[in-house]
This record gives sequence, structure tokens and C-alpha cells, in this order.
Amino acid sequence: MIRLAAILLTLILAALPAGAQAPFDPFDRAGIDPKPGARVPLDLAFRDQTGARVTLGELGGGRPILLAPVLHDCPNICGVTMAGLARAMQAQDYTAGRDFAVVAFGIDPREGPETARASLDELTQGFPDLGHGAMAAVTGQAAQIRTVTDALGFRYAWDESIGQYAHVAAVAVLTADGRLARWLYGVAPEPTDLSLALTEAGEGRLGDWGDQLLLLCYHYDPKTGRYGSLVSWALRIGGSATVLAGAGLIGLAVLRERRRRSGGPRS
Repeated sequence: MIRLAAILLTLILAALPAGAQAPFDPFDRAGIDPKPGARVPLDLAFRDQTGARVTLGELGGGRPILLAPVLHDCPNICGVTMAGLARAMQAQDYTAGRDFAVVAFGIDPREGPETARASLDELTQGFPDLGHGAMAAVTGQAAQIRTVTDALGFRYAWDESIGQYAHVAAVAVLTADGRLARWLYGVAPEPTDLSLALTEAGEGRLGDWGDQLLLLCYHYDPKTGRYGSLVSWALRIGGSATVLAGAGLIGLAVLRERRRRSGGPRS
């Protein structure tokens, strides 16, 4: 009887769909694996919003590249991410299309140039400066897309329940030769963080000596994708050291006073 029940249970579990046994967890399947300095191949062929064959190297043109992995036809955060990036670009001093390239990188191989063009047209309605060649929206085949995203450590996965890819909101900042300089996380990077990341990616060819000097005053936190002031960090460390030193002196004074009262040896 027990053996028969075990057989029936096995048959029932085998008949269940895979999704019922292992529900899709976007927080487990989507994310970014840190790969600082990883090199992205710049010679792979994609299609831009006009349908023309392009490579990331051609789009970069010897400049740093802001590469935003997105779904061009996205009902969720992709449009918000691109709008947040556009606002950050407007609020810092470097100019898109002149100082750096911007690429909305489609991760869904089912999308084509028409979808990319529609998403770019919608974005440029609110941000006209991104038109006239300042930004490209590309699509490609699955193998080429995966080659780029795997190199960057960018993980995404198909979610059957919503019929689209689950992914995180982030922008990769690449050097002119395709190396990963920084990730900027979230739907709206801070303009200062964007400017500092571009300065780093420019490797001395972007910005003046003042911009380069700012890099000495800030450090990048890979956990948050943000830059923090080394001055404020040093002040916090210095303040903590001062408190500890003061507490030590007070403790020593109390100990001496207790020994004096008890008639013990003095230090």
C-alpha cells in the first residue's frame, strides 16, 4: 500500500508543470555580477533604429559609451530608466554625441529596428537633444546580445508569467576600447556620478584638470554604484578616532584617580 502511494505521488509530481515546482524568482535570475575591467567586443553587428548595420565600436567612435540594457517595448521601468539617464546627462557638463556615445541596447532578440525607433522617438519628444545622432537604439540576434551581456555580467531571464524579460535597471559606462569602467545602478543616476564615471572612462581624454582632480576626491562604491566624497569619509574616520582617543584619555584619568584614592602605585 505504501509502495503504491509512493508511485502515485511520483506520477503526480512528474505531471506538474516545471513552473509549479520552481516558481520564477526575478530577484534570483536577474542581476549584475561584478566584472570590473571586463572587455565588451565592439565588432559585433547590430541594427540601429534606422535598420542600418552597426557595431558598438562604430557607435562609440573612439569615445566612452553609455550602454543601457533595455527592452525597447517595455511597459515597466525601461522608459523611466532612459528618461532618468537623459535628465542626468542634461544636468552635467559633457555633451552626448560629442564627448560620449549613448546606446539603448535591446536585450530582446524578438525586437527589431521599428520597435527601437518607436522607443527612441518617444524619448526624444521629451528630450530633443538626444536626437540628431546623439543617441542610438540597437537590436540584435540572441547570440550577439548574450555575448555583450555575459561579458558585462548582466543577467536577465524570460518570465513566462508576464511575457517579457526580467532585468535590473542600470547603465554600463565603457571606455573607448570597450572595457567596463563603472556600473550606475537605478532608474535615475546622479549627474555627479555620471560625470565622474565618464571622466574615468575617458582615461584623461575627457574633461580638464579640474575634472581629473575631482576623481582624487571621490571613491566609487561598487555595491551602490555611487561615488562618495573621500573628504567626508576622512572626516568621519577622523571624528571617530578623536572620540576614541578622548574616551581613552578619560578612562586613563579615572584609573589614575582610583589608584590615588586607594593608595596603590601610580602609573
